[in-house]
Amino acid sequence: MTDIENQPVRTEVHENTLVITIDRPKARNAVNAAVAEGIAEAVRRLDEDPQLRVGVLTGAERMFSAGMDLKAAANGESASIEDKGFAGLTEAEPDKPLIAAVEGFAMGGGFELALACDLVVAGSSAKFALPEVQRGLIAGGGGAVRLPNRIPYHLAMELILTGEKLTAERAAELGVLNRVTADGAAESTALELAAGISRNAPLAVKAAKRVSRTAARDSEQQAFTAQREEIRALLASEDFAEGARAFAERRSPNWSAR
Repeated sequence: MTDIENQPVRTEVHENTLVITIDRPKARNAVNAAVAEGIAEAVRRLDEDPQLRVGVLTGAERMFSAGMDLKAAANGESASIEDKGFAGLTEAEPDKPLIAAVEGFAMGGGFELALACDLVVAGSSAKFALPEVQRGLIAGGGGAVRLPNRIPYHLAMELILTGEKLTAERAAELGVLNRVTADGAAESTALELAAGISRNAPLAVKAAKRVSRTAARDSEQQAFTAQREEIRALLASEDFAEGARAFAERRSPNWSAR
């Protein structure tokens, strides 16, 4: 494990996984400009480093994030980055998978950060909410856009229009979460999921994410067109040849990401 300090966002490498930790516990890990810049830089590193396969996003001291730092916003500070959205992530579309490991509260922008990830793990006491309407705003970091596409429309609208809290148990019932863990175990469970993803061919993992993202956003026909191109490229890759050899030889493949 390598520990790299980058306050107020810390990054640690666990084998092939980059753990990105929002580290402002006194501010309930609220997102200000420095956090947005730190997350954007960490995601850039994740995508550009060939040794890294998966990212895990979490918060320090068992608190995921209270969302936007309203005090910083009142002083004119922006928590968004151009072309990358709130917290440098919600509109960034990273190439590699991201897993949210949620403990405590994921409020407003915190919930939107989790929704921007590909998988979500949460401790059993975690709470989620999009309370922006209670403060004269809307969930503009992806909550109002993504949630109706993740769960039934009427249930999404209840959360978006009331701002009421959602328990981890209910979030799992609705399909928002992949796993509910004991409190304090969200990060370790996310790392287990990341290890499972990392065992697979990195080119195929990125291609699968791109096709799934296209399918969620565009027409079915556009998704199939994109998928054909991805499969054509994968069939010509060294990793596909290695995967076939490893299967025939009954051994684990040695991926080269080429």
